[in-house]
Amino acid sequence: MNNPALCPALLIAAPASGQGKTTVVAAIARYHQRLGRKVRIFKTGPDFIDPMIHERASGEPVYQLDLWMVGEEQSKQLLFEAAQEADLILIEGVMGLFDGDPSSADLAIRFGVPVAAVIDASAMAQTFGALAHGLENYCADLSFTGVIANRVASEGHGKMLEDSLSDPQQWLGGLPRSEEITLPERHLGLYQAADISDLEKRINAAADLIASTNLSELPSEVSFSPCGEDLSTNKHVAGKSLATTYLTGTCIAIAKDAAFSFVYRANLNLLKAMGADLVFFSPLQDTELPEADSLYIPGGYPELYLDQLSANKALHKAIQQHYEEGKPIVAECGGMLYLLESLADKENHKAEMVGIIPASASMQQRLGGLGLQGASLPEGELRGHTFHYSTFDAAPDDSVPEFECIAQRYPYEKPGEGIIRSRGMLASYIHWYFPSNPEAAAKLFLKPEAVDVTFGEKK
Repeated sequence: MNNPALCPALLIAAPASGQGKTTVVAAIARYHQRLGRKVRIFKTGPDFIDPMIHERASGEPVYQLDLWMVGEEQSKQLLFEAAQEADLILIEGVMGLFDGDPSSADLAIRFGVPVAAVIDASAMAQTFGALAHGLENYCADLSFTGVIANRVASEGHGKMLEDSLSDPQQWLGGLPRSEEITLPERHLGLYQAADISDLEKRINAAADLIASTNLSELPSEVSFSPCGEDLSTNKHVAGKSLATTYLTGTCIAIAKDAAFSFVYRANLNLLKAMGADLVFFSPLQDTELPEADSLYIPGGYPELYLDQLSANKALHKAIQQHYEEGKPIVAECGGMLYLLESLADKENHKAEMVGIIPASASMQQRLGGLGLQGASLPEGELRGHTFHYSTFDAAPDDSVPEFECIAQRYPYEKPGEGIIRSRGMLASYIHWYFPSNPEAAAKLFLKPEAVDVTFGEKK
């Protein structure tokens, strides 16, 4: 059995979303990377955009950690493998430190990782100390390192914040209010890394500021142990043994461009580990599908490219033919919207989409769905999450396919997103985390006759 691996590690949390966690994590990573250290970053909970930025900041792959969606054993193994090769492990928390079930605090406690909290101090003074005190003492089991003040207005403001702390050792430093390091946001959170033209400049500017803080020093070492099962043939894939030949001979075409980029790296690793050949195509640019047995259309921002997606009728026909032949299609969130008859943006500009699913949807000003979800499919239980601002429009007639099943929200055990099954297609708002059940995920990409399951037909 492998021995535990020691590695300096820190989980960067906050009292709420929007405090600047992503900027701070990217800054720390780039600072230490410039010193020649190998930095591995993880993101707590489901997220696609922050990992894109962190991969740019660290130059290393970024994976998700979550005690439910990813699972405790797989999270444990991912950390162990990272500790074997890295000089520093950084974990970005999700929302507030104690928000959610499981929370960032739960993850930190389970794996013994110390926590540092980023607090947006732009509109506070001595209350900064009260907030820091509450974060440190709310849970006795938490190893709390200290706080980072973000968006500090001046040197005097920073001194006021530092003096407000009951324990001076909690002060890790402050970052000034600066447009040069701020990462731009849109309705789903931050802009994607590829859409920020001066991202490198912003990350480097933020990294320069780390030199004057205690974050320039490596945190304490943490002992990371491997999980109890042998994952040596399954690196970064799943917390269980897996037959690596399940998808041998299967070619999966995956949509990948500015409109469709929300896909877990672990999903792609899993498909390759099971023997699948992965090819990529762009719904924005390509007029033909690659020769493939199955399609995987992940989420993204199709609403930002309505006219370009709509104009590519040749690809629409290719996808329609793939569907009519009963070949598998897995479509997640934005990928599902692309398969509708039409999609409208927030300005109510509507455009025709592929037309496989006889329904339409519109972007809304308010959040339409958020949270972890799981579904009991004929292939097996799969877990994932949902986060979207669109909703289905009223159906023009009764031809809209019924949902084959309804997912369940975790941990509330309430009805979640519907799942559309028709021929070989599975479409839903849910972004699936395939390693939560590798065999079930594999079956989604095989024709019904190739697996011992009954696929749902349009009712």
